Amino acid sequence: MYKKVSTDMNFAAREKEVLKFWQENDIIRKSFHARDNAAETFTFFDGPPTANGRPHIGHVETRAIKDLIPRFHTMKGKNVLRKAGWDTHGLPVELEVEKKLGLDGKPQIEAYGIEPFIQECKQSVWKYLHEWEDMSNRVGYWVDMEDPYVTYHDNYIESVWWSLKTIADKGLIYKGHKIVPYCPRCGTALSSHEVAQGYKAVKEYSAFAKFKVKNAETLTYILAWTTTPWTLPSNVALCVNANEEYCEFEWGSARNIMASALVSSVFSKEDQEQIRVLRTFKGAELEYTEYEPLFPMQDAPKEKAWYVVCDDYVTLTDGTGVVHIAPAFGEDDARVGRKYNLPFVQLVDTQGQFVEGTPWAGTFVKNADEPIMADLKERGLLLKKALYEHEYPHCWRCDTPLLYYARPTWFIKMTAVKDDLVANNRSVNWYPDNIKEGRMGNFLENVVDWGLSRERYWGTPLPIWQCEDGHMHVIGSKQELYDMAIGDVNLPELHRPYIDQVVIKCPHCGKPMHRVKEVIDCWYDSGSMPFAQWHYPFENKEKFESRFPANFISEAIDQTRGWFYTLLAISTLIFGRAPFENCVVLGHVQDKDGRKMSKHLGNVVDPNTVLEKQGADAIRWFFYSSSAPWLPCRFHEDALNEGQRKFMSTLWNTYAFFILYADIDQFDPKDHDLSKVDLTLMDKWILSRLNSLIKEVDEDLTAYRIPESARALNDFVDELSNWYVRRGRERFWGKGMAGDKEAAFTTLYHVLETLSRLIAPYVPFMAESIYQNLVKSVQEDAPESVHLCDFPVADESRIDKNMEEQMDALIDVVQLGRACRNLANMKVRQPAANLYVTGASFGAEYAALAEDELNVKHVELVEDASAFTGYKLKPQMRTLGPKYGKLLGKISKALLEQDGNKVVKGFQMGESLVLDIEGTEVVLGKDDVLTESMQKTGFMAQSEGSVTVALDTNLTPELIAEGYAREVISKLQTMRKDHGLDVTDRIHVCWQGSEKLAPALNAHSEMIKSSVLALSFEQAAASENAYAQEWDINGEKATLAITKA
Repeated sequence: MYKKVSTDMNFAAREKEVLKFWQENDIIRKSFHARDNAAETFTFFDGPPTANGRPHIGHVETRAIKDLIPRFHTMKGKNVLRKAGWDTHGLPVELEVEKKLGLDGKPQIEAYGIEPFIQECKQSVWKYLHEWEDMSNRVGYWVDMEDPYVTYHDNYIESVWWSLKTIADKGLIYKGHKIVPYCPRCGTALSSHEVAQGYKAVKEYSAFAKFKVKNAETLTYILAWTTTPWTLPSNVALCVNANEEYCEFEWGSARNIMASALVSSVFSKEDQEQIRVLRTFKGAELEYTEYEPLFPMQDAPKEKAWYVVCDDYVTLTDGTGVVHIAPAFGEDDARVGRKYNLPFVQLVDTQGQFVEGTPWAGTFVKNADEPIMADLKERGLLLKKALYEHEYPHCWRCDTPLLYYARPTWFIKMTAVKDDLVANNRSVNWYPDNIKEGRMGNFLENVVDWGLSRERYWGTPLPIWQCEDGHMHVIGSKQELYDMAIGDVNLPELHRPYIDQVVIKCPHCGKPMHRVKEVIDCWYDSGSMPFAQWHYPFENKEKFESRFPANFISEAIDQTRGWFYTLLAISTLIFGRAPFENCVVLGHVQDKDGRKMSKHLGNVVDPNTVLEKQGADAIRWFFYSSSAPWLPCRFHEDALNEGQRKFMSTLWNTYAFFILYADIDQFDPKDHDLSKVDLTLMDKWILSRLNSLIKEVDEDLTAYRIPESARALNDFVDELSNWYVRRGRERFWGKGMAGDKEAAFTTLYHVLETLSRLIAPYVPFMAESIYQNLVKSVQEDAPESVHLCDFPVADESRIDKNMEEQMDALIDVVQLGRACRNLANMKVRQPAANLYVTGASFGAEYAALAEDELNVKHVELVEDASAFTGYKLKPQMRTLGPKYGKLLGKISKALLEQDGNKVVKGFQMGESLVLDIEGTEVVLGKDDVLTESMQKTGFMAQSEGSVTVALDTNLTPELIAEGYAREVISKLQTMRKDHGLDVTDRIHVCWQGSEKLAPALNAHSEMIKSSVLALSFEQAAASENAYAQEWDINGEKATLAITKA
């Protein structure tokens, strides 16, 4: 009927059997289509990874979270879209191909040939496809990989073109010659969201340069500070804040000018003693003051240069309050340059190297810092250099330091839709909520125009054509391209170099138009997936409109300025709304010590190794239960094992326990109706807890409260195993299948069957294993897989909150009772007379459970525990010291004189303790007083919150005798197990022992026989074929022998 269940913890091996079952029976596809006709839909957008790099443990985390929610909503009866996607364009791919081909930079790519290069790129994006598919499959990440969207497919590109034409028609695409973040290695500009992902903390030297004032009566220098000394040869102006105070002072053999407030931070204390301030004045007085250039130029600029200008962007946060201006290398510099009509001096080429005609020709700019500062020092024009640590942007793919460089670039005017972006962001439910106004909100408040174009090769071609008269036309579809083309068009695909060869007729002047050379930011590709995955608007209009916006997306936190932003930006531009309703942001996966995983540190975790050893469910459960998803999580084997042990193993052992006895008794759930059996208090309680759990998990997952739902499941499984099943094991041992035994089997079956569906979104492999053996093996008409079942629905009629509260109180009392036994060194098998309880409330049925569990004859609820325990009171120095320092000694003495029980009870009721100390009223709350339990003779007491439990430790001869008997039962049970007896085997018992044991064991012989399934219990020597062992029975020697009946 049921397959035997192994209690080993080799979950990984069982998962492979489940994978085989899913594959052989096409369960994944069936799950996708089981709800095709559902009235309600749920849409999930899958952020596309790039398959030219291997997946890491962080990708397992994202897949775990991204699988949980769609599974849940599928089981809730919704038609859930789970379409996979691949991000295939851009620098990440090009750099891998360069490495493979041994190329270094754009000149070598063009020498190799653009056509073979992009074909290599196309092959490269699938390099690790099978590893991604295998990892996703192994983790249980169910998305449709047979029909994914691929960003390099022509249909996808055509939809992207349509979107760009739509944006251009709104007048929001323009070409500008702006200072842009530029990667000299990759030879292209980057967007602000790409820059945001590449900041690194760096230590490098900053320079305090001395600019000699022209025509000054006395030698005078203006002191300026820069963190990029390599830009000093391109200096054309110095900038000050017109409204801040500056000073002129004598130091050494010259006069110097800088901001007054920063003198003390630039000069040492010794140097400051030699400074004589001559005058102070506002920065505005310096405007148009001329100075001599630090470096002479071969060709003097046409525009006036080398004078002081004013602008509010100069602050006194650090430096000297004087900023050097090089309009070719900074946004603010360029803006100030336009304001004052300063010359534009570009001494650096597109590879980030100084141009011919400079002393540093061919040197990468960052490598020129030291020789430039050395030159200034030699000429007496360097005040000092100082090591400076700051965040500097690097290329997000090749790690090269970026330059802020003037380049002609195509932009999308995001600043024009800033208010819409902010409003749409606020319409999203972010998890955590602080992302909305924090990381994402701040980014949007400072949004800049999107640098769209990339001077590269492998990407969606920018669909802009221009003629020699400067007219521009944006192509929005293949058909439009064919209609406007001059001559025949034979395009194998919509990529470079093929698309570059298509010439169209200018609709304005009729002249030939050629495509601009750039491709677009690959982040625009991925941000277009809501519509481009459907080839919208060219087809699937109804599909797109019914699946937009998405109900749910989730990726790592760095995507707030990556995919999350581009999704929001494009949707705002085209559709005027947010493209997703709920976004769960994920923290990064760290190592055991909280460090970022990296090859350099040698702490990278191979997901395949962990999957092979611990299995997918253990990893999934870790990510659901360890912490809030948006917090960094420390991933290590010990943490995995702990979650596996506490939740998975506990549930598995409970299931194995049921199968063991259900198979023995041939329990068939079809023959037993839960609504007709006579349920006990424990049955009713566990069913109430189960249905409360269903409600809680349903509500939590609906609201994306993932760790809360996991904790609720974990707590329930603990109560099921360690309270319900442990308290009721003997109910499964009786003969037949009626009465209490039927209620136990029927209840536990119902709970486990329901749990198999409840846990299915979390641990899909274990849920399937349990379901197949527990349900499908005995119910042929049941759904083929647990993942084709409905999510459980709570039966409100079975929920009794009062019952649950009483049982919670009882469990708390039992835990305190166990603590009392431990402190009193009294074994659980030794009966005690009484247990007294204050501060808890439950009925007689519950008290009976406590009596049985704690092995006490009587549990009594009392109002006052003073007869059993007391409290010693001491002042809490941390809170009282600062307030009553000199009075602490007297307060301490006064507390010793108080009635501890009365004071503690008052604190529990929210009251304060008022003392009169030498005429000073001292008011003490519970946080001001340390309480130490004082045990009274004959009792052991423990407290937690308002509950106190006191165990009567006095033992009568009758109690001691019963203690002997219960100890013998325990030893006999151990012998049964060690001897390999089946749980149903009957035995005969012979025993020999001390005179003290005889009356005790004879008096309780029936209890002993019943407990160990013994047909006889005789005081006699063991037979030759008996299994015998000598034991210590509470200090008395005894020999016990068993034989199978």
